[in-house]
Amino acid sequence: MPTDFKAEIEEDASSLAGGPARRGPWASVPGPAAARLRLPVTGMEAEFNVFLDGVEIDPREFWGHPTAFIERPLLRREKSSFQLPTGGAVYFDRGVIEVVTPVIELAPGCSARVVRNLWEQIAFVRRELSKWEGRTGRHIRLKAYSTHYNVSFNLPRVRQNGHRNVRRLAYLLAHLLPVPVAVVGTNRRSTGVGVRPRGDRIEVTADFTPDPGLMIATATLVIGIVRETMSWPSYDVSLLDRLPVPTVEGMVPGKHTTRKGWLAKDFHFPQSPFTSDLDAPIWKVRSPRPRLLSLREIALRTAWYFRRSIRRYADPFSFRMLFSILRGRAPSLLELDDRPSAYEDVGRLCRWGMVLPALKGFETRRRPSASRQVVWNAGTLDEFIAAREQERAQFVAQRARRRRAPVAPRASAPAARAEAAAGTPAAGVETRSEVVKPKPRASRPRPLAVEAPARPGNGSGRARPAAARPPAATGIRRRAPSPDRRHRERRGRQEPIPFPDRRLTRSAYEQVFLRLVSGERLRIGRETYTPVGMKGWYHAVFRRDSDGRERLLTIDQLLKKMDDWQP
Repeated sequence: MPTDFKAEIEEDASSLAGGPARRGPWASVPGPAAARLRLPVTGMEAEFNVFLDGVEIDPREFWGHPTAFIERPLLRREKSSFQLPTGGAVYFDRGVIEVVTPVIELAPGCSARVVRNLWEQIAFVRRELSKWEGRTGRHIRLKAYSTHYNVSFNLPRVRQNGHRNVRRLAYLLAHLLPVPVAVVGTNRRSTGVGVRPRGDRIEVTADFTPDPGLMIATATLVIGIVRETMSWPSYDVSLLDRLPVPTVEGMVPGKHTTRKGWLAKDFHFPQSPFTSDLDAPIWKVRSPRPRLLSLREIALRTAWYFRRSIRRYADPFSFRMLFSILRGRAPSLLELDDRPSAYEDVGRLCRWGMVLPALKGFETRRRPSASRQVVWNAGTLDEFIAAREQERAQFVAQRARRRRAPVAPRASAPAARAEAAAGTPAAGVETRSEVVKPKPRASRPRPLAVEAPARPGNGSGRARPAAARPPAATGIRRRAPSPDRRHRERRGRQEPIPFPDRRLTRSAYEQVFLRLVSGERLRIGRETYTPVGMKGWYHAVFRRDSDGRERLLTIDQLLKKMDDWQP
């Protein structure tokens, strides 16, 4: 064995000995030598409700483990998680089936790679479920639930402080991302977009997008905005008042429903962005010059501000696809009459390489039909909107009661502890509210090195489009395009086409995971090792064929040994 590689293995083994592993498929075992990958990465997760013969079930209670319906041998992960032959993982979580991609390094084209990989995991699970159906005579349907977009947070510790950390970044992104993500990747029955700080990564949660092309556009948008915002000198929300990045005025995200983080729900907006007209200029935005914009224009201006970062991690097709949606040349799911039926049977009604029929047949303007579509087990869209308006009324009433409540003098610390022990809140002690903000430090924030982040350009020397150009300072108002002109522009829309993946290569980390599940052995010196399991996404467990001794190798170490695999 080479001396340097042996030293790396022994260093990792010594640092990984002892200590509990963090929970979740993305977690890695602790240790100073291998706490992170050497390259920033991205990854995706998708959750699905399971319906057996038309009745929703808990897959954990029904099957126990994914191996109950997957016949092929799988590499074992932590708890009930298993590595799939396609490189990702599958496990049961809180009543859903969840599939996860491996980590994929951030590079040009990474957004298309990670989405393709996710659909490969979905296709494998769907095939195994279809085989199980043939053996048992039952019927299994996967209903789309949610998608999580993960992006590395690799800001060095020395550059972090109380006003520039992953928690502050997540709160800032909870103001920036909801409208663009809603326009590109959500549907008319969506209820919110969330952002969660997860230690070494940012996780953006939204509804599952059944069209692969729209999902690629959403991933491209999320990765570009997250990575650019991460480089800002401060993560204070007040920066949005000085930047030409429009956000809806008065929208304050609430606490996320699962884990720590923030969630911008439909009732946190003045009106639901998911059921409103995309092109109606009815949204007052916070910016250096407050004005009324449409949802599409808010999303376009935001994406155009971050276009340099978006282009850095996208391929040309994904970049054009994203801005075609934002400019109205390609349809958004929010322009359809209702949520497409493909949500109800993922893997059959929607697959990689196809375009949803609802998007193919989309006309130049959305025309609501007289008869509302009935989505399986969900009722009509009118019933859904009525239920959401009722929840909005409850939220507004609850917020009004909190504002009218008298503020009692703050109790002393001993009194607060005494009443907390008795099970009742002390006078003046705040209870949990719907809106949660990060806790500021006691000291005053340091002044910024620059007043605002530098505005990126596209590097081509061309002027920005008028839709993304901030209003002139002369006070002259530009004439809005006439309805006839807008109609003529809409008629020039291009029909959506599947993603051309013939030239889409595999990422380096993706190739490592495909080697791990290929059934091949790794040669190190004179010895051969067989992969027998995974610990998180950063470490693989190998067993030496000669004596059965186990070793942990990091993904970065395996990346250097790609030529040493043998059948």
